[in-house]
Amino acid sequence: MANYFNDNEDIRFLFDHIDLRELARLQEDDFTRDRDGGYAPDDPDDAVDSYRRVLEIVGQIAGDMIAPNAEQIDREGNTLNPDGTVSLHPLVQQNLDRLSQADLMGFTLPRKYGGLNCPSLVYTMATEMVSRADASLMNLFGLQGIAETIYAFADDELKDAVLPRFAYGEVTGAMVLTEPDAGSDLQAVRLRAYQDEAGNWKLNGVKRFITNGCGEILLVLARSEADISDGRGLSLFYTERSEKVRVRHLEEKLGIHGSPTCEMVFDDVPATLVGERQRGLITYVMALMNGARVGIAAQSLGIAEAACRLARTYAHTRQQFGGPIERLPAVAELVTDMRLDVEAGRALAYETARVCDHENNNLRILEWGENLSPEEKKDRKKYSRELKRINGMLTPMAKYYCSEMCIRVADNAIQVLGGSGYMKDYAAERFLRDSRITTIYEGTSQLQVVAAEKGVTSGVFANWVEPHEEKQYDDPELAEMRDRLVEARERIQEATQFAKGLGGAYVQLYGRKLVDSAIAVMISHLFLGQAEKNERKKVVARRFLHRELPVVRMNCEVVCSGDAAPFEQYALLAGPVPAAD
Repeated sequence: MANYFNDNEDIRFLFDHIDLRELARLQEDDFTRDRDGGYAPDDPDDAVDSYRRVLEIVGQIAGDMIAPNAEQIDREGNTLNPDGTVSLHPLVQQNLDRLSQADLMGFTLPRKYGGLNCPSLVYTMATEMVSRADASLMNLFGLQGIAETIYAFADDELKDAVLPRFAYGEVTGAMVLTEPDAGSDLQAVRLRAYQDEAGNWKLNGVKRFITNGCGEILLVLARSEADISDGRGLSLFYTERSEKVRVRHLEEKLGIHGSPTCEMVFDDVPATLVGERQRGLITYVMALMNGARVGIAAQSLGIAEAACRLARTYAHTRQQFGGPIERLPAVAELVTDMRLDVEAGRALAYETARVCDHENNNLRILEWGENLSPEEKKDRKKYSRELKRINGMLTPMAKYYCSEMCIRVADNAIQVLGGSGYMKDYAAERFLRDSRITTIYEGTSQLQVVAAEKGVTSGVFANWVEPHEEKQYDDPELAEMRDRLVEARERIQEATQFAKGLGGAYVQLYGRKLVDSAIAVMISHLFLGQAEKNERKKVVARRFLHRELPVVRMNCEVVCSGDAAPFEQYALLAGPVPAAD
């Protein structure tokens, strides 16, 4: 079978192209950290070699075991037992056991807890490969952010007790956030947290749409302050699966059938407060969700990569009109645009993960670094604010772009396969079903646009672009493409100023067009940087600019139209509310 790292030329190119040695230096504290009783790299080259070996192991497991199991898992799913527990499909459990045996379930945790201490960027690459094999398994493998949240915010006693269990694959976890009346609006969470006479915390209420809610470790967002109705009244709690936590329903879903999505009932469940009261949503869950959104971007890349490969193979082998259908210009455009879309999403998602690593490591050094001079502390605090603003834009951009791209590529794969793509004989229909959730969970595309739009309209986008615009290229064609991107950025800024002049509602109405335009420019700059090292990427960059810059121009013209009819004349355009049947 294939190795999903070794057979992916683009992932291997980016592994070498991105400065992983600098990330390793930060991750390993300049290689001065104690070895905590286990392996630690000696220098940047040793660390990067270790990362490569880890990814080769992930790629081998994904190709040899996870992918061959995916179809059966999709058709059979998991089982809800009469006692309110859930039995994972035997092949899902087999996949998890194999990943645990390879020590891959504590990917980013420090070695003192049994983890690999890998950067988020390497974890993102691994998550993509697992998702290419089976997108539903990513929802278990990709929940390692729960362990990261415990590591970041829990006390030492809880960390010491729980994190090794994660790292050794003894437990899986769940982010228990959503409720029947609190989906995207988590400030409306009602599940009650109260203290008994002895001061022990208990949880009461119902949660819905909980990915892997049957996991052993649960991080629960609950209302600890009965007199505060908004997000300030919420705290984060740790609890474990017990007879007081019951799964009363497994959702029957369009896709990702191997991932159990649970409706859960909490009946006076003992719990432990994580961190401080009232910071559950504002601080802890937002940090948790930011990591999860990068994970969904990686999941989207994996699905799109699988769909793209299937379409490429089919277009090459399917004979019609005297030759393979890839010779037909309409099919050739579909296939090449699919590959272009995947590489564009990967460039953005990996850049986001790289910046996340810099932010996380800088915060860690600020909090735990010894002998920092006042001047260095001041500089690091300033750098932290800059990185937070950039990530506040990049993270929703990556989740939004990759998930929307994923659905488009999966849909086009069915189109390339024609009638065969609509049948269960091929995996194309599964890829489309699995893709559809990516624009919904961990925040819908509309919410991601609202978050990213703030970065575009506040100057963060312009600040990110600035060093790329100042870059000097020896190749005249790359320099010419850079100049075209400068013009595009100026056009976006003009449209942004026009929209802001008409008020916040108008900005939100056209936020998607502004964000789409900014993303196109940013990905184009990333492609130019790649093209310096790779001749094929020069062709990719040229095609991407030819395709996207006219769309940027159109988007900006629409923004500057001043048309606010969708909300000013909503009732007329939407028509009357349909009468009940």
